[in-house]
Amino acid sequence: MYQREEFGLGGGGPAAALTLAPPLPTFGRAGLQEALDEKLARIDLVVDLGARIGSGEWWRGLATCTALCTGALMLRPAMPVLDTPVPAPLAPAHYDEARAQAISPLSFGGDTGRRMAATEQVQPLADTPERPTIDLTATLGIGDGFARVLERAGVGAQQAREVADLVASRQPLGEIAPGTRIDLTLGRRADRTTARPLDRLHFRARFDLALGLERQGDRFLLRPEPIAVDETPLRVTGRVGTSLYRTARAAGAPARAVEAYLKAIASRMSIGAMGSDDRFDLILEHRRAATGETETGKLLYAGLDHRGKDVRLLRWTLGGREQWFEASGQGERRGMMTRPVQGRTTSSFGLRRHPILGFTRFHRGMDFAAAYGTPIVASVDGTVRFAGWHGGHGNYVRVAHGGGIETGYAHMSRIVARPGSHVAQGQLIGYVGSTGLSTGPHLHYEVYRGGAPVNPATFAFSSVQQIAGGELQRFKATLARLMAVRAGGAVQLAAKAAKPAG
Repeated sequence: MYQREEFGLGGGGPAAALTLAPPLPTFGRAGLQEALDEKLARIDLVVDLGARIGSGEWWRGLATCTALCTGALMLRPAMPVLDTPVPAPLAPAHYDEARAQAISPLSFGGDTGRRMAATEQVQPLADTPERPTIDLTATLGIGDGFARVLERAGVGAQQAREVADLVASRQPLGEIAPGTRIDLTLGRRADRTTARPLDRLHFRARFDLALGLERQGDRFLLRPEPIAVDETPLRVTGRVGTSLYRTARAAGAPARAVEAYLKAIASRMSIGAMGSDDRFDLILEHRRAATGETETGKLLYAGLDHRGKDVRLLRWTLGGREQWFEASGQGERRGMMTRPVQGRTTSSFGLRRHPILGFTRFHRGMDFAAAYGTPIVASVDGTVRFAGWHGGHGNYVRVAHGGGIETGYAHMSRIVARPGSHVAQGQLIGYVGSTGLSTGPHLHYEVYRGGAPVNPATFAFSSVQQIAGGELQRFKATLARLMAVRAGGAVQLAAKAAKPAG
């Protein structure tokens, strides 16, 4: 049995399958329209220009896009230009005023100092109240004056000078370290035209002293506050390792102390001879205040355990000169003389024809040609035995060095050294000139041993200072106290242990 269904004819019965009949072709005008619609449906007018670039479909899509854009531009309406006046820019003052009155007055007022205008609900105060006291902190600068610091903080000039004089009676103002912070409290003033009075002041005058000052009526009361200070020296010791400098710095020694240590040890042995297993030993001046601050001073002791041989050096002042002395009291060994002037040698020691007298005679020294006014220095430490005019030598200086050794400097234009004064090696004693029997500016330099002239070119000697007597006992006592200091300064010593007597 067959039945008519919505999708065409099908077989009847429950077991019959649904069969779709193919569409029947149409003819005439309706058939042409249907064929055209089907062809246009297969044409994609909206082409993805990012895919299949260069294909025919892509070029057709590009042409379509171009045509649409061109048509839109050709059909755009005409828009005439309207000329309107532009307001002039606001002046800076007007701009700040307008900005302060804007919707965010708090943020803008923070950098302009202005606020939103008051409304009718705001009533101005007849008198603005002042704070009863003001707490300030002032800092003393380099080359600054104590009174000037107070004046900048708001203290009156007369009161600032009074306070400065009072502080100077307890601590010299020039010895107050730059960078010192001064805490001040200014009190209530009688009217706005006068400076606030100083109520109280407090600052650290020096490492072991703080000063407080308080006003009582019309007078000031100065209150010293001593600070307990532990002056136990600081000891740093350890193995040299790969680098003594880095090891000592890592152990806590300051850079300047390590440099001073290397210079001291170098006066006794070569730094390159140190081994990695050698042990270094430094003792430094060190102060620790009860308030927690610390201060490290100069190097006092330099020691080195070098392959079982100890080098022990103590800084000591002898004869007004500070140097390193060994544990036995023996000082630095000083060797070759210093060249007395920078110049070239023109005449040597021995027989020569005198350029002025015209005959041959013995030349007792060496001549150094140098420009007029060139500095002349002592070739070695000594005491000036003579300084003045000396016949053919002109302006002449004679220096005694002990052991019968003397040096002479002739033909100076001006003498600086004074008779009886002590001169150190390299110290200025005069200037090159051409006084006496001289043909031009130069230095005639002489060396005498036991009164007899010696050739300066071949003469060399060394001098060693030795501590003796009661000074040697004080030296050894100080060394023993320093050696009792443990690493880190755990042993408490007297303050004088850190200050060797000179």
